[in-house]
Amino acid sequence: MTPGLELALLLGAAVLLVAIGAVRFSTRLGVPSLLVYLALGVAIGESGLGIRFDDAELTRVLGFCALIVIIAEGGLTARWSTLRPVLGLAAALSTVAVLVSILVVGLVVHLLLGLDWRLALLYGAVLSSTDAAAVFATLRRLRLPPRLVATLEAESGMNDAPVVILVVLLSAGASEGHPWWYEVLLVGYELGMGAAVGVAAGIAGRYALRRAALPSSGLYPIAVVGFTVLAYAAGAVLHASGFLAVYVAGVLLGNARLPHRQAILGFADGLAWLAQIGLFVLLGLLATPSRLSGAVLPAVLVGLALLLLARPLSVLVAALPFRMNLREQAFLSWAGLRGAVPIVLATIPLSERVPGADRLFDVVFVLVVIFTLLQAGTLAPAARRLRVTAPAELAEIRVETAPLERMRADLLQLEVPAGSRLAGVHVDELRLPVGASVTLVLRDGTGFVPVPDTRLKVGDSLLIVAIAGVRDEAERRLRAVSRRGRLARWFGEYGEDRDG
Repeated sequence: MTPGLELALLLGAAVLLVAIGAVRFSTRLGVPSLLVYLALGVAIGESGLGIRFDDAELTRVLGFCALIVIIAEGGLTARWSTLRPVLGLAAALSTVAVLVSILVVGLVVHLLLGLDWRLALLYGAVLSSTDAAAVFATLRRLRLPPRLVATLEAESGMNDAPVVILVVLLSAGASEGHPWWYEVLLVGYELGMGAAVGVAAGIAGRYALRRAALPSSGLYPIAVVGFTVLAYAAGAVLHASGFLAVYVAGVLLGNARLPHRQAILGFADGLAWLAQIGLFVLLGLLATPSRLSGAVLPAVLVGLALLLLARPLSVLVAALPFRMNLREQAFLSWAGLRGAVPIVLATIPLSERVPGADRLFDVVFVLVVIFTLLQAGTLAPAARRLRVTAPAELAEIRVETAPLERMRADLLQLEVPAGSRLAGVHVDELRLPVGASVTLVLRDGTGFVPVPDTRLKVGDSLLIVAIAGVRDEAERRLRAVSRRGRLARWFGEYGEDRDG
């Protein structure tokens, strides 16, 4: 008998089930689920059930493990056809924008809070990374232009890498004794080698899994996750950016059309949810509620500087070489969600015993709670107000279906919103490419199989099966018809992304 283990399992299972149930609850209320998980951690901590936990080093290690899984899932679900056009902008947001944000926040913290430059820049570095879990979970509920979604998701997947490097350097005081150009070269090496390691791991995984005849379909998802973890470990061994290696490997594997692809994505999605729940609960457990009240005012001041000054200015500077209008830049600025990543990064100076690290952790924790509530709940209204919504965009449905797997096909969903030129068009006038077809129409709560002369109406929901080779072409055609109607090509409309 091991009563301690049984009690731990009982409490862990209860927390997990409550957290899963909280997803539905938080969705109804419009509250981000990560806040519910943080609250669960606080509730079972020293001010709740009395469990005392203050191991910053263990939290840092487990937090990095969770981030590996979350970033890997983001890479696996990123489509290269939508990621490729925004790669330059996402890279600029993950490097140039990060640097601008660190400098602006550091200056504000130094002037307003009177902290020394090293600690002030640490505040800026910790808060400069957008959170992959928060961004992925929030954006996938919105209908936005593909370029905007791809930019935000790629930025959140890529910017952890340079930020972690800078936080570690500032926490350890590694810059002492080295000229500035040495640190620049070091960061450049870590990012470049991290990307190279990710490419190598992704190519190796694609080659091996396409040719391997594993005895069970359940082994393929495990193998894919194994390759992403291998990418991180290999990058770390080579003193490169493991997080960038994970994301790059995930993108290559996710776009490789591996066997049992839907099972792989479903497994990665479930594993990412588990990582998020465990990570947020652990961070809530590490927090000391009695200290948080004193961090509210600094958190609000730093958060406002980040939200209203640092983030908009960093987006503006990063987007200068790219074709992006001010409305899109404003939405990018507002949608730079913070979540678990800044709190995890705050454990680095805490574990290194940097003077003022306790206060930094408290401020970051309170800031994340306040501004996640503020931003996440207003993303949809902000998108409508800035007129960057795209209600006619298609959404991918993840299902486990063997016939589609054998066909190497995807199942897409398309809504016909008010004002769309799709309304009134017959199914055969969509002129979808060979390999794509409308298989079901849902109208007024009733589904039916359409015939060529079925006329689409506002409010219809279409299920479309498209094989891999024609998916992008089918999306362009549907986008063109939604803008200009059945005569789209006559009017010179080919459904290209207007932002790309």
